[in-house]
Amino acid sequence: MTTSVRYPLDWPRGYLSRGTGEIPNTQTATYSLKKLVNDGYIGKKDEGGLLIDGGLSDLIWEVTWADNAKTPDDQLEARFDEVQGYVIFIHGWTGNHTIFEDLPGMIVNSNRRLIAISVDHNGFGKSVFAQDPRVETCNPPAAMRTIERWVNAIKIRRQRGETTPKVINFVGHSMGGATLFYTNPMSWSFGEMTRYALAPALLLEDETTQTFYRGLGLAIDLVNRIPAFEIIERFVKPQIISALCSGASDFIKSAHDSQYSLTPRATTATTLTAMGVLKDWEIPRDFGLFRVMLGHRDALVGLTPMLDLVSKLEFPTSNIRVVPGSHYMFSVGRDSAFQHAQNRDLVIEDILTLHDRAVEKQKSGQRVG
Repeated sequence: MTTSVRYPLDWPRGYLSRGTGEIPNTQTATYSLKKLVNDGYIGKKDEGGLLIDGGLSDLIWEVTWADNAKTPDDQLEARFDEVQGYVIFIHGWTGNHTIFEDLPGMIVNSNRRLIAISVDHNGFGKSVFAQDPRVETCNPPAAMRTIERWVNAIKIRRQRGETTPKVINFVGHSMGGATLFYTNPMSWSFGEMTRYALAPALLLEDETTQTFYRGLGLAIDLVNRIPAFEIIERFVKPQIISALCSGASDFIKSAHDSQYSLTPRATTATTLTAMGVLKDWEIPRDFGLFRVMLGHRDALVGLTPMLDLVSKLEFPTSNIRVVPGSHYMFSVGRDSAFQHAQNRDLVIEDILTLHDRAVEKQKSGQRVG
């Protein structure tokens, strides 16, 4: 039975499922945008055709929060709303919301006034495209437009009449990190948003890697069109997973292997191609609450080309971390445990620091002159 639309934040009761988090004293719940709209928890006006414009059949996300005991359903709205902010985790190519492993739980345990939200997006996980995507519907700028509209639709930003600061902290990895460069600064208030890009696959200064991505996209598209060429994929897939997940945990390797198999080849190929042909330099030079972390042995995001790019963009040197590690420099694998565990701690520290700075900016206000 369809219920009436309620305002502003009672969608937390409309979950698909909920359970206990892997990190002690944390809980999780999973949500479907389509279900929330159909059940009246989010109005169609607020959703605003987001799924249609993004080419998606649905948008799925998981919320993680800290509580010592199970939060009653009738207290979920207050628990989700009475916070200082949200940390939104955005995965990369052939990933899904699970690839951040323990980070969401560790974050909310470190600051219980934060809620973590890990989203499936851009045709991966359970947020699949309604039909085969076009390059312009699944590149980083398009993905960011969808994410920003979704944030507005679920009303987690500071609403009119609220007096306490509320910060949206974006954390993106790989393709998800590239999307963060395309936020619209005109849509955000002073101190309202922070960004943290981990190994961002923004290849504007890396023609060699762009050519590699385009070639992979073409090869996978060829297999999709001509099944007889599936033998190509038997060689291509292990190499891609190996390069992508070098140094990462066994869980990450398994997650990517499974997601690659579950994702329609058209999505896999087109998204790869989209990263390989992107020439969009319309990147606002607004980097005050934006940090980038790069791994020195990243086989997919070249360190020197990425440093060349951020230099050309006049990205502050103090906002760049270069750490020993691979593309998954924050995932603790058997052969990377010593260094990657330290990197993960740095990621948590940086997210919390960026959040605190944003809160202070909102409290102090923007100084003019």
